[in-house]
Amino acid sequence: MATVPAVPLVPPPSADDLLASLPIPIVLIDANGAPSRMNTAAEDMFNLSEPALVDRGWGAIFPEDSAVRAVLFEAVVTGGEFAAYDLEIAFIGGRRITADLLVSPVPDSPGWSTLVFQRRAAATMVNRQREQVGAAKTAVGVAAMLAHEIKNPLSGIRGAAQLLAQDGDPELTDLICTEVDRISTLIDSMEEFTDTRPLKRQPENIHLILGHVRRLAEHGFARDVEFEEEYDPSLPDVDGDRDALIQIFVNLVKNASEATGNKGKIRLRSAYRHGLKVAVKGSKRRMSVPIEVCVIDDGPGAPADVAEHLFDPFVSTKPGGTGLGLALVAKLVGDHGGLIEYDRQNHPSRTIFRVLLPTAGSQ
Repeated sequence: MATVPAVPLVPPPSADDLLASLPIPIVLIDANGAPSRMNTAAEDMFNLSEPALVDRGWGAIFPEDSAVRAVLFEAVVTGGEFAAYDLEIAFIGGRRITADLLVSPVPDSPGWSTLVFQRRAAATMVNRQREQVGAAKTAVGVAAMLAHEIKNPLSGIRGAAQLLAQDGDPELTDLICTEVDRISTLIDSMEEFTDTRPLKRQPENIHLILGHVRRLAEHGFARDVEFEEEYDPSLPDVDGDRDALIQIFVNLVKNASEATGNKGKIRLRSAYRHGLKVAVKGSKRRMSVPIEVCVIDDGPGAPADVAEHLFDPFVSTKPGGTGLGLALVAKLVGDHGGLIEYDRQNHPSRTIFRVLLPTAGSQ
């Protein structure tokens, strides 16, 4: 049997070496938001050396009205994590880029934070929010049209089939009735999109909602699935409609259960994320959505060509699926002023559906 040749051990890289090797621009900032250290990727993006940036400050690369400086100011004021998505960043000299900015406190080092620039070529969180709103509006229109144009004739077709059964082939008429009932059920599910009444929102404990959903799943469609809970017990109440929230997470848990073949593991996780904001429909205002709930499964995920359209109506990866479940989820999350994301790229061995919701009293 061949043996693996021994490799001489060398000392592990230092923290400075690790920072320098990361391909993402990272800047260490002090309690005033001033730059103190940065890695090579940041130097390349700024076209400025670390000593020059530290000596001259942000004024050396960003104008006074820069979005970066506004984000840093808000991060210093809040003193916690802060994220801004899809920012158009202007440099002195006219160069512009689009990136996400993430500010995170350094553990065990009060006052110090890291500023990370994540450039994006694909759709951003803000774009996904707009797409979900557009998809929900499309679903509402299509559902209303189909309910009007198709459902009424179905009752006549079914009645005619029952009359035929008296003189014709019972097997054939049973087939007609079965298919009519199937189409009628589909239309019933689509009619949920046509309900545009405001939700009855009030303070709700999201963990009580998730506990109820888990019990429903364990006694029904996910009885052979292993559940794991990772909850932040300090979360404030969400501003939500209880029935709608249950419907959201029942759909997501059912989707996760089916993805694992109804026998894998589903993780339910909650956390508080400082600084996450989304646009308010019909307003230029942005609302904080700091309550994060994740439904995580170890299934194979959606095919790459479908992943970008999971929340569109009539898109499904399941044989015989209607493609309405996730579209309805996106609509209900949007009705709460929140956002839902599908994340597989950063976690190749698991699928994450991430729901971001506002806290009670945040309207």
